[in-house]
Amino acid sequence: MSAAESVFPQLEALLPHVQKPIQYVGGELNSTVKPWESADVRWALMYPDAYEVGLPNQGVMILYEVLNEREGVLAERTYSVWPDLEALMREHDVPQFTVDSHRPVGAFDVFGLSFSTELGYTNMLTALDLAGIPLESKDRTIDHPIVLAGGHAAFNPEPIADFIDAAIIGDGEQAVLDMTEIIRHWKAEGRPGGREEVLLRLAKTGSVYIPAFYDVEYLPDGRIGRVVPNRSGVPWRVSKHTVMDLDEWPYPKQPLVPLAETVHERMSVEIFRGCTRGCRFCQAGMITRPVRERSITGIGEMVEKGLKATGFEEVGLLSLSSADHTEIGDIAKGLADRYEEDKIGLSLPSTRVDAFNVDLANELTRNGRRSGLTFAPEGGSERMRKVINKMVSEEDLIRTVATAYGNGWRQVKLYFMCGLPTETDDDVLQIADMAINVIAKGREVSGQNDIRCTVSIGGFVPKPHTPFQWAPQLSAEETDARLEKLRDKIRGDKKYGRSIGFRYHDGKPGIVEGLLSRGDRRIGDVIRAVYEDGGRFDGWREHFSYDRWMDCAAKTLPAHGVDVDWYTTRERGYEEVLPWDHLDSGLDKDWLWEDWQDALDETEVDDCRWTPCFDCGVCPAMQTEIQVGPTGKKLLPLSVVK
Repeated sequence: MSAAESVFPQLEALLPHVQKPIQYVGGELNSTVKPWESADVRWALMYPDAYEVGLPNQGVMILYEVLNEREGVLAERTYSVWPDLEALMREHDVPQFTVDSHRPVGAFDVFGLSFSTELGYTNMLTALDLAGIPLESKDRTIDHPIVLAGGHAAFNPEPIADFIDAAIIGDGEQAVLDMTEIIRHWKAEGRPGGREEVLLRLAKTGSVYIPAFYDVEYLPDGRIGRVVPNRSGVPWRVSKHTVMDLDEWPYPKQPLVPLAETVHERMSVEIFRGCTRGCRFCQAGMITRPVRERSITGIGEMVEKGLKATGFEEVGLLSLSSADHTEIGDIAKGLADRYEEDKIGLSLPSTRVDAFNVDLANELTRNGRRSGLTFAPEGGSERMRKVINKMVSEEDLIRTVATAYGNGWRQVKLYFMCGLPTETDDDVLQIADMAINVIAKGREVSGQNDIRCTVSIGGFVPKPHTPFQWAPQLSAEETDARLEKLRDKIRGDKKYGRSIGFRYHDGKPGIVEGLLSRGDRRIGDVIRAVYEDGGRFDGWREHFSYDRWMDCAAKTLPAHGVDVDWYTTRERGYEEVLPWDHLDSGLDKDWLWEDWQDALDETEVDDCRWTPCFDCGVCPAMQTEIQVGPTGKKLLPLSVVK
């Protein structure tokens, strides 16, 4: 196959006619361009959203670097193009391209997409179509790329099963390298057996899911009867990947620096992976178990290299609950000391109320600006927090907030969810009481009246591989009605209402997300219909159309004997086969069910990092273990001698 020609000459002529053309030109600091002929295996990596959201994505950035470090492998990036450029590309026959070398995505061996949310599915279809790759895997030939899904949404890839060739669940670092070797050998042998053969070799490893090799049988009432392999040698269940010893994977070493403004202008370091707090709504915490901490010295080296390579002035310490790192105090102090003269700011994405302390907060803001603090109680009432296993009392919150306001912070942001299992109007109205108490306490300890508290509310969406995977979802109408009552209560408070900001999403996007997150293969028809009707960028409020999704569902689902409510507001039973049961996240289904029953009984469960094991199943099933410190090391200042 000859070198894939750059499409930049054709693209360049279109750029003066679109918004933000800079996002399509490539050439970012630390991007990698390898000669096409130097590689035996070529990857196009996509975060299926706009450049400004996709470029900072850690997952894609890590895989880009891991692959490009390999001899004989190249990886380039592609992002979703905005509708203005899409129209021009169709008009002038310009295919979906990579930003690194502007090569057509259709020329690569693998087209890998990372889904952190299900709302990117229509963008995937746009990219496939623009790339000249048939939308459905059954129509592809040996010369089309293998379309691969990864990321959190890939833990239930069934709604997009018709459109992808393969899915990898879990950590990608080692998985993409293993997959590369299988493809490399198959190509070196002259691609025997065509597309079917290379997919079969991937499936036989037991850790790459190939949807076409499984048949789904349905019961007369619409539920799934069973999912069965339709080839010999294909496993009944596919397992997730878990990278152990994060210090061996210090990526990204050379973080990309965007050309255009992006959602996160900072250098990020993942300080640990996994979470065992056991919040029952949290898919990320459940599917990334066990906890694996990066060592304090490993973090220090990554920050040093990353700042040198990028020139960023802020470092984000990322994880699902960063303040839970066993050495977080020493990490924050060590980094603040080391970079005091350079005025490098530190940030934790969000802090648990019970893991917050003012010393840590002071270290984090020592070199940067003092912005607001963000906490996520999630449930408005004590009872709700027991149901979701978010063990934070209102006293904890008020005490924490008092400390913050007393130490000069002026703004606190609180995140909650609406529509949680067993929730009543009263549970939600207690959010207003909590916000009022926060403001009152803030005024009392600071002696100031300019105290602000912003309440931010998202609709709850039940997710696969969590104890709430069986739960009914609250309808959009009920969600909106509940939020309206809460808004009225906050606005009606003469004394404190003006100091409370109220931000909420209406219930509609949550219903679409719920349809996609717990959907099965029959939902593929809906996704395709929405795409064909012009659905794009569904994660963006200005592009999202609830009516379009509902109309397309109403047209396509009756043929299958199901409807939107069947997937969203219906409670599931213990005996039901769930669409993702053949994908093994390591969690024991009986353990999840017991935890669901504990939720209904309002029973809390401790964090197994610090208490004996609760038999969730991950460590034995995945041959992994919890890896936490402390290492006892301190982050010493860097020596001057280089």
